[in-house]
Amino acid sequence: QELRPKSLDIKQEELGDMVEKEMASTSEAIEDAVRRIEEMMSQARSESSGVKLEVNERILNSCTDLMKAIRLLVMTSTNLQKEIVESGRGAATTQEFYAKNSRWTEGLISAAKAEGWGESADRVVLHTGKYEELIVCSHEIAASTAQLVAASKVKAEKNSRNLGRLQECSRNVNEMAANVVASTKSGQEQIEEKDTMDFSGMSLIKLKKEEMETQVKVLELEKRLEGERVRLGELRKQHYALAGTYDAAEDGEAKPAPAP
Repeated sequence: QELRPKSLDIKQEELGDMVEKEMASTSEAIEDAVRRIEEMMSQARSESSGVKLEVNERILNSCTDLMKAIRLLVMTSTNLQKEIVESGRGAATTQEFYAKNSRWTEGLISAAKAEGWGESADRVVLHTGKYEELIVCSHEIAASTAQLVAASKVKAEKNSRNLGRLQECSRNVNEMAANVVASTKSGQEQIEEKDTMDFSGMSLIKLKKEEMETQVKVLELEKRLEGERVRLGELRKQHYALAGTYDAAEDGEAKPAPAP
């Protein structure tokens, strides 16, 4: 019991309160994100035009759809957790049920925390962030959604209507996250095409100098990319080592592995 990997540094009797707290916190974060996206939309319309406005509106609309899908997912997940606890705790309290199933509860809390991610849209629209941030956040949301469904599926009844709704909500979240990625990538391409450099006024000497400097940058970026890929691999190894894996539940049921 002492050697068992722990994803959270909290006492077992606090787990029940943590689940409700994280679900509520995630719901608040989603509501705040929807409000901020609406504000960004108004700001974008007043400060940008043409291609930039078109790109911003498309990205923000896809982010709004994603937030709405996540909000429905969290509501459905909350209903399913209540159903699981009420049907499986017997005479025990809610806190005792979550403590008894601590590994499952920790996985549930971890997924709920992750659902609150994904607030890079404002920095992209305000030109202080990167398109890649938005893409990575969308992938993280899809991964944490899969983790949430897997954690819920472990304890839910197979014929549960709430479980069916949760799986449907999960598919919708994944679809909306894919839309954010698609709108971000297409928007990035549009902006890059618009900002294409014009070399027509350069002299031969100037062109040659620019060409050599660009070749140096390409080599530097290729070397840096290789190094970052190695770093990413090591970070993932450490992540799996700290998070631990769900080899088998206390009651012998299969447990979900951490989301990649």
